[in-house]
Amino acid sequence: MEAHPPNIPGRCSSFFAVLSSWEQKPDAQIIACYSDAHGVLKDLISSNLVLPGWDVFDVMWATRDTCRFGWGVFDTLFNVLVELGRFEEANACFDRMRACKVLPKARSCNLLLGRLTKMGRGEFSKRFFKNMIRAGVKPSVFSYNIMIDYLCKEGDMEGAQRLYSDMKLLNVTADVVTYNTLIDGHGKLGQLTESVCMYNDMKSSGCRPDVITYNALINCFCKFGKMPQAFEYLHYMKKNGLKPNVVTYSTFIDAFCKEGMLQEAIKFFMDMRRVGLFPNEFTYTSLVDANCKAGCIAEAVRLIKEMSEAGITVNTVTCTALLDGLCKEGKMKEAGEFFEVMVKTGITPNLESYTTLFHGYIKNKNTSKAIDVWEQMESKNIKPDLLLYGTLVLQLCNDKKFEDAKLVLTEMKKSGTDTNFVIYTTIMDAYFKSGLRKEALDLFQEMNDIGMAPSIVTYSVLIDGLCKLGYVEEGLEYFNKMLDARLIPNIIVYTALIDGLCKNDRLEIAMKLFDDMCEKGLIPDITAYTCLIDGNLKNGNVKEAMNLRDRMVKSGVKLDLYAYTALICGLCKCDQIVEARNIFNEMITNNVHPDDIIYGCLVKKYNELGNTREAEELQNEMIGRQLMNGVSEK
Repeated sequence: MEAHPPNIPGRCSSFFAVLSSWEQKPDAQIIACYSDAHGVLKDLISSNLVLPGWDVFDVMWATRDTCRFGWGVFDTLFNVLVELGRFEEANACFDRMRACKVLPKARSCNLLLGRLTKMGRGEFSKRFFKNMIRAGVKPSVFSYNIMIDYLCKEGDMEGAQRLYSDMKLLNVTADVVTYNTLIDGHGKLGQLTESVCMYNDMKSSGCRPDVITYNALINCFCKFGKMPQAFEYLHYMKKNGLKPNVVTYSTFIDAFCKEGMLQEAIKFFMDMRRVGLFPNEFTYTSLVDANCKAGCIAEAVRLIKEMSEAGITVNTVTCTALLDGLCKEGKMKEAGEFFEVMVKTGITPNLESYTTLFHGYIKNKNTSKAIDVWEQMESKNIKPDLLLYGTLVLQLCNDKKFEDAKLVLTEMKKSGTDTNFVIYTTIMDAYFKSGLRKEALDLFQEMNDIGMAPSIVTYSVLIDGLCKLGYVEEGLEYFNKMLDARLIPNIIVYTALIDGLCKNDRLEIAMKLFDDMCEKGLIPDITAYTCLIDGNLKNGNVKEAMNLRDRMVKSGVKLDLYAYTALICGLCKCDQIVEARNIFNEMITNNVHPDDIIYGCLVKKYNELGNTREAEELQNEMIGRQLMNGVSEK
């Protein structure tokens, strides 16, 4: 025999009183009773006042025969749990209702679906949606719209399309919201063909496109640089008797601005006002940003003032656009002043605002001001991103503040920001350039210790740094380690080794690496050729040097001052004065201006050979080119 709960004082007895009164009420008053029940249930659940071992569902189910209140009150219970944000309890209530064959209405299920998706609990909403269908609750078009909207926002267009197909199978007619959501979802991912297909489906089904439909199509075509197609949909929009709104105009204005077509954007802006539409903050922000990028700072400032006077909120994005323009123009004094005004007027800078100002100061080599911005960020609990950390590390390294750079690296780890090979490589490079080999290698080892695999860029910096400091053997060791790690050496690695080997009289290995580089399809640059030409001539290999020079010209690499210097001075040392003079004449013909070193080599060789006439002519030429003091002609 089923037990009945004893009398419960207070709120519980009020609830039973409402339920009991329903059997005496005429049908017209039942709705009012449901409203009363909603309030009592909400009060009861919020108070958590239920008998030990019982919950509200237990009490209601136990009294279902005593109080003939109808099954709708269970739907009310489900609704109340959702409204109170007790989603797990609502889900449990649904399961119990399903077991008792008392199901909530689709409208109530939609309430839970909507709340879950808005709170980002998509997996929960997907599970519940499947459960409601399995339980026999027929989803309405609103149910599908909620789920399709969520999937589109998540970029899961396959899932959204599956639901659209399910709607057709279940004879649930898609409405304008369904189609608009799918058109917009596909469009934002650049799936323009799919967006057009949905538009055609929409028309075929007899669902009339609205302004939102056309705005979604215009937006996706504008976003992906398909302006002519966007204008076609503007034409269709007008043809169907629909008037473009603020969003339509703003979308075109933003697209023109991003394409650098400022004058066209201004024409649309003027036309927008002419038809009685008022620009919003998005419209103004697009124009402010475009004017700043075009260097029209004064016009950008005027637009912001106009915004403010029109009562349109000047937001962080708009201000950051102007801040970026000032920084790129190098107007750091004005940028700093504007930033202060921005803060004083209650506009809260975001990470991008701080980053813009920080980069501006760094670009203008004002590290102390940049550090001030950094400290302001920290005081506002705004966490720098990896790019910002990288910029700071690079500047500190350029300023040779290596300890500070290492401290930033430590701070990154403490703050939970993932360090990457770029940060480590930047500091390593700075160490090598300052001759601090041990510190650079220690940092490389630290990378390995924390499980960070060095990239090809890291190895390039490492090998280049070692070779430039004269540690060529060590550079070769790391070259072999790089090969063991299955990393393919790039032109920088090969050139660094070739240069180091040539300077250390290891020409044979250098030539072997050069051939290996060419076999792998890498095109040697001018530095690699120059190193080998210089190395061969120092070893008296004139023929090999000239062959390299011919290969260099044939491959389309133009000789520069350093290449000509290596050739002419090397040929002079090898007693090939005629060939050296021919190369010198070629150099002049190619409009590469000789410096005092080249003239010095030729003059010295002519004097050694007793050809004082040629030597004097070259010396006079040097004077004419103002090279006697070692100052090259500009």
